[in-house]
Amino acid sequence: MALKAIHVSDVPNLDCVPDNASFALYATRFSKGVETERATSFKVPKFLVIGHRGNGMNMLQSADLRMKAVKENTILSFNNAGKHAADYIEFDVQVTKDGYPIIFHDNFICSEENGSIYEKRVTDLSLSEFLTYGPQRELGLEGKPLLRKTKDGKHVNWTVESDEHACTLREAFEKVNPSLGFNIELKFDDYIVYQHQDLTNVLQAILEVVIGHANERPVILSTFQPDAALIIRKLQNTYPVFFLTNGGTEIYEDVRRNSLEEAIQLCLEGGLDGIVSEVKGIFRHPAAVKKIKDHKLSLLTYGKLNNVAEAVYMQHLMGVDGVIVDLVREITEAVSKMMRPSDGKIVMEGEDQVVVEGTKPQFSQRELEFLLKLIPELIQQ
Repeated sequence: MALKAIHVSDVPNLDCVPDNASFALYATRFSKGVETERATSFKVPKFLVIGHRGNGMNMLQSADLRMKAVKENTILSFNNAGKHAADYIEFDVQVTKDGYPIIFHDNFICSEENGSIYEKRVTDLSLSEFLTYGPQRELGLEGKPLLRKTKDGKHVNWTVESDEHACTLREAFEKVNPSLGFNIELKFDDYIVYQHQDLTNVLQAILEVVIGHANERPVILSTFQPDAALIIRKLQNTYPVFFLTNGGTEIYEDVRRNSLEEAIQLCLEGGLDGIVSEVKGIFRHPAAVKKIKDHKLSLLTYGKLNNVAEAVYMQHLMGVDGVIVDLVREITEAVSKMMRPSDGKIVMEGEDQVVVEGTKPQFSQRELEFLLKLIPELIQQ
């Protein structure tokens, strides 16, 4: 790899990744009371690539066809991610009003009838009602139209190249390659204040399926809901529990969600196993990685930047344990190349080591410290 000086203005804005990003161009515990011991001795065995909602989330307004190739959160999408050598898949689980854990990301399901668009809260539907939306299992049977509400409030047809019917959590355990790990996000609405018993009921319904059908499959449980994370840890100690956080990139009424420091505190007090942070939170506060690791917590990240190979490699150097990605094939291939021993020619040894003609970049400690100082400046909005 030949190194050359570039002007700061030529460095890409890491906060904005175009839809067609080119991989060639980018390619000691403390407590405020009773402490809950971490019962699992979970340790991430390798740098993990985790498929977001399977083979990647659907971005229906994107010009990048890869973002609408396969319906997210379906058995088809999950097994496609497995074919691309993903280590885990991440998906969202909610519980219907009659107590069935189903896999669906959005809080509301959107459809159209007689020219009028309507929305129904997913958790207000029975299982049978939920399954009437979108493609049906029975040939020749047409389901209710499935729309999706975009961030700007528009409703668009949920059209993808390869579509498939919705599924339950039990079906995922039964029909997805058993070697593929599950990162199950326990999904709750950010704008609802949940009672302890309501959270417990939902989590017990999910745990019943996990314990009954996981067998030897690796499972990670994660959630943005702080109380849910604490409850699920108290309900079981077989599966690792991770706390999801925006890492300070968004602010919520519950201060436990507003920074990596708060996330660390919650993990230590609740006996959780790790943190899943928005990647920008890690890049803006790189010193947090060492603090997280010093507390023997695992660290995963999510976010659009994880679709850029160089951003993934930088996280590997920083000590992040794995990434949740949308472009599963591209990132698994890139990570496979990154993990190979370098066969580059060392032209200068010692602290100022530089490698040329290698398969991946090599950084001295001084260079890495410089990059970690530079990155937060690059991604500030």
